[in-house]
This record gives sequence, C-alpha cells and structure tokens, in this order.
Amino acid sequence: MKTIFLKDCEQKREWFVIDAAGKPLGRVAAKAAAILRGKEKASYTPNQEMGDYVIIINADKVAVSGNKASDKLYRHYTGFVRGLRSYTFEKLIEKNPTEPLVRTINGMLPNNRLGRKVAANLKVYAGSEHPHATQNPKVVEL
Repeated sequence: MKTIFLKDCEQKREWFVIDAAGKPLGRVAAKAAAILRGKEKASYTPNQEMGDYVIIINADKVAVSGNKASDKLYRHYTGFVRGLRSYTFEKLIEKNPTEPLVRTINGMLPNNRLGRKVAANLKVYAGSEHPHATQNPKVVEL
C-alpha cells in the first residue's frame, strides 16, 4: 500500500469545538493534539500538515485531579540571570486562563517547523463564547 500525498488544494479542513468545562486537562489536550495533527483522518501523512482547526472553550474550567492544582509547577525562563519564574497551576489559571491548556497541547505536538505550523490552528478561549461561529464547527464529545 502506498502513502497518499495530498496537495494543499485537495485537503478538506474542518473546524471542531471542544468544551473543556469539567473535563480532565490531559484528555482534552490529547484529543485536540490528535485532531490538529490529522491523526483522525484516513489520509494521515506524518510529514504533512493534514490536521483540522480546533476551538477550545471554557479553558478556565478545565479539571485537574489530586493535588495538581497546588503542586504542579509551570516554569518560564526570562533569559536573564536568576530569571527562572515558577507558577502553580492555580496561579497560572488566575494570570492567564488559557495558558495551561495551550502549554499541554504544544507539548504533545512535534518540536519542529511542522509543530509550530500545526499549533497555529489552535484557538483557545476562557469563556463559552468564540468568534468562529461562521465556520460552523462540529462539536467533539469526550
């Protein structure tokens, strides 16, 4: 069986919306990463951008189990001496409600040009409203 290489004009891209309210952080991120990469499609090719667009709403209400809300640390290096900043999950959600979800999904994507290109197709919103209603996104159930 041969691998099918589709041109950009032959690919049909769809929009999907995921409601993250009360859902585990890892499950939402894994499903979004698979859709972004295009692994849900029969014509998946690992070295091409085959994925669809993903909209995630209610990112501020995503759930984490156990004591991760107070124990899990997110680190950021500013580039200066003694510039390592650490935030717990709770503090990061207060500061930027979409950041933990975006970081988790980006960690599941490849760390190369293709991963950066695919990550641009992700739209994350803290509330339940999004400005992409004209694309008629399909609802993904977890």
